Amino acid sequence: MLSLKNVKVPITNQKDLKLIIAEYLHLNPNKILSYKIHKESIDARPKHEFCYIYEFYVELANEEKYLLNKSITKVTEENYIFPSIGSEKVSKRPIVIGAGPAGLFATYMLAKHGYKPILFERGKSIDERIKDVASFWNTGVLLKNSNVQFGEGGAGTFSDGKLNTLVRDKSHRMAEVFRIFVECGAPESIMYSNHPHIGTDKLQSVVKNIRKQIIAWGGEVKFNSFLSNIIIENGKVVGIKINDKIIETDILVLAIGHSARDTFKMLYQNGLTLISKPFAVGVRIVHPQSLIDKNQYPRLFPNLPAASYKLTYTNADKRGVYTFCMCPGGYVVNATSEPNKVTTNGMSNYKRDSGYANSAIIVTVNDKDYGQDVFAGLKFMEQIETAAYNLTNGAMAIQKFSDYVKNIPSEEIPNSKDFCCGKVTLVDINKIFPSYINNAIKNGIEYFDNKIPGFKDGIILAPETRTSSPVRIVRNNNLESNISGIYPCGEGSGYAGGITTSAMDGIKVAEEIAKKYSNVI
Repeated sequence: MLSLKNVKVPITNQKDLKLIIAEYLHLNPNKILSYKIHKESIDARPKHEFCYIYEFYVELANEEKYLLNKSITKVTEENYIFPSIGSEKVSKRPIVIGAGPAGLFATYMLAKHGYKPILFERGKSIDERIKDVASFWNTGVLLKNSNVQFGEGGAGTFSDGKLNTLVRDKSHRMAEVFRIFVECGAPESIMYSNHPHIGTDKLQSVVKNIRKQIIAWGGEVKFNSFLSNIIIENGKVVGIKINDKIIETDILVLAIGHSARDTFKMLYQNGLTLISKPFAVGVRIVHPQSLIDKNQYPRLFPNLPAASYKLTYTNADKRGVYTFCMCPGGYVVNATSEPNKVTTNGMSNYKRDSGYANSAIIVTVNDKDYGQDVFAGLKFMEQIETAAYNLTNGAMAIQKFSDYVKNIPSEEIPNSKDFCCGKVTLVDINKIFPSYINNAIKNGIEYFDNKIPGFKDGIILAPETRTSSPVRIVRNNNLESNISGIYPCGEGSGYAGGITTSAMDGIKVAEEIAKKYSNVI
């Protein structure tokens, strides 16, 4: 098989890709035995031709003759390989806590390889959860364990479904994650797109199909099942309490998500080693998608994807400000999971066709800002979310950026239902954050306006706090915590930063369990 790199195809191209490949190789299309897109991106740099850039994998009869071209190389596809099964016997089934990406993929791999795991999720199944979230956005009535943060699929289910990651993937776990997603109903384009995403609407059915496959392999998935305690004897886990019912186990995977604050505290009280870690907080900014498209594309054509951006800035205090979780054609959503608090997130459907773009504008914070205690960062988050709630009575805070700079509430805004899911209240967002956070956000947005003219004309919503976990559950080289048999993983445990890396971390933990333990239960 050959790799054809850097094949440029004009945006206006109407030709079949097989014909493009044939012209590139100067051969009859019938000579192409097979081909597929390996990578696809758009080159929209002003001084370059506006085009798609492809890497194709092509199979031909006489491939050696084409290797004189430096853009053509021989390639052998490498696949993900699960490790050999270990020999240490266990008499009880492995248990996974949390049905976000890390928990789902850990359970999927364990089930596939015969371990018959049980996955417990504090929230509801996806169909019930969708109804609860829609009701919350419409009425403001919050269900503590069924919301944007908790339930089947985790927090990523109500997001843009972005799969971007900068992680080096020598073990091909990322490719395996994408393969499983496609097998379970995700669009095949995620396998090659430079900016792959699934979208909230498609991700919901994908998650259900992953669950069905787990069950088909002998695993179990149980909802409305809250981890209330863990049972430890002689430095090893021997059981857990689910809704105060004791279940024995030797293997416990903790994929609890970054909003499981009550669980973090319970684990700490039971002797697990947790440490504080830096994170970031800020606001969401909204613009018409047309503004972003006009700035990012040299020319506009039909069927171009909604444009995105990624911006960074360091202010005079050496504090980082950057865009995060940018959602083209998306919505800002109320992502609250606790009473008397407010937080936001961004979400897009697969088509990204809301007509509005939004992104978090966040500011880095660390223990110099909130103190050395293991839960100091968590308390800092809670203070911001509580301050927002006290201003808005549970709605998302909203303000024109121009009024945010002036420290005055906005008198009116466009119809928020066009770009928001959940109620909003006009307030002065300056009252939510410490002054150094407000100043950094203002400086950052003013700077970003130099990159994307019109950026500072946006509307901001607040607060954005759940960017990553404020704590890490410490684990060793074998991915175990200081309590034997407990395997922390995913974003909540402090080892991932999004859907893809969380899923990959879940697979890594399943591998470590498999290397050690027999699957004969």
